[in-house]
Amino acid sequence: MAGIAIIGAGQAGAALAAKLRSEGYEGEIALFGRERVPPYQRPPLSKAYLLGESPKERLFLRPETFYADQNITLHLGQTITEIDAAAQSITTAEGAVFAYDQLAFTTGAEPRRLSVEQGGGLGNVLTMRSMDDADRLAPLLEDGKRAVIIGGGYIGLEAAAVCTKRGMQVTVIEAAPRILGRVACEETATYFRDLHEGNGVTIREGVGLDRLSGTDVVQAVHLTSGETLAADLVLVGIGIIPETQLAEAAGVALDRGIATDEMGATSIPHIWAAGDCTSLPYRGERIRLESVQNAIDQAEAVACNMLRAATPYVPKPWFWSDQYDTKLQIAGLNTGYDRIVIRDNGEGARSHWYYQGDTLLAVDAMNDPRAYMVGKRLIEAGKSPDAAAIQDTSGDIKSLLR
Repeated sequence: MAGIAIIGAGQAGAALAAKLRSEGYEGEIALFGRERVPPYQRPPLSKAYLLGESPKERLFLRPETFYADQNITLHLGQTITEIDAAAQSITTAEGAVFAYDQLAFTTGAEPRRLSVEQGGGLGNVLTMRSMDDADRLAPLLEDGKRAVIIGGGYIGLEAAAVCTKRGMQVTVIEAAPRILGRVACEETATYFRDLHEGNGVTIREGVGLDRLSGTDVVQAVHLTSGETLAADLVLVGIGIIPETQLAEAAGVALDRGIATDEMGATSIPHIWAAGDCTSLPYRGERIRLESVQNAIDQAEAVACNMLRAATPYVPKPWFWSDQYDTKLQIAGLNTGYDRIVIRDNGEGARSHWYYQGDTLLAVDAMNDPRAYMVGKRLIEAGKSPDAAAIQDTSGDIKSLLR
């Protein structure tokens, strides 16, 4: 082969391969993925796809013909077992060896799972990350059944919304003092707590999981408080872990993920990384950004830098979550905030603006796309409006951009 090998056929891998071609790269591109389907979108898995509202083919990022037309070789259902950085080669589980000139890790992340001792090996104890996960989960979403969601982050809350729409009795268990504790302010947590409880979800905060029990399949959830909840299904949403094992075995430096520089290069020449598997420099810190947009943007930047563009990647963080009829859009990173400014447009449309001193860091916009758009543009421009101007809903919010 001796072209460019991309390990990981998700959003980042697909974006990187396509960008290489659009930038004029004419060499061999090989895209390796463990799953047997072409690259697809993950966010709809826990929403429209799980609810049966979207066919599998609509999730594919590109039609399969695109890869053939662009001379991108898909190696699906392939597990890479070894990387020889000195020889610049990779070996698959079947023993096939491929040489490369440059290599990119776009291996993504895996969901955290419960240990066997906690009952993680029981049937109907599931995670929600892949198409296979969604296919296993969908038949279990039955009206009247009891679902317990472990974890009150966005993954867990999105799952709770879907289970509720299916008529299930849903309880969310969060060990921290409140839901969304690591990712959002108390005001945003209260908004979503009220939303879920208004839809019949029971939310238990400040109580952890002791263990699960059952015969073959899960039947009960035992809490650290001593309580026991009956369960027909347990969905584990306690975060993700970057897939770094291959990189580590190859000698690549790690730092809460595959450590990259501002170009996307790793500690070993000719090896790059992009997406959920990476940590990257941002404003004097090293961060991980678990989002579709970062996977795409970083992968495209890496593709250009593989072709010697030498352009630093500057992330523009934004995220979203759909729960019931509420769309949450987030711009920026709220790390280090010390106050919240609230803009309330009524009828469930509101936004929470995170400040550190006088500096605007991030915005959570619930059913308020205009506030999100304005907040995103302000953050990217380094502008921080006065709190009173944000709270004033009598005028057009776009005036903040002037």
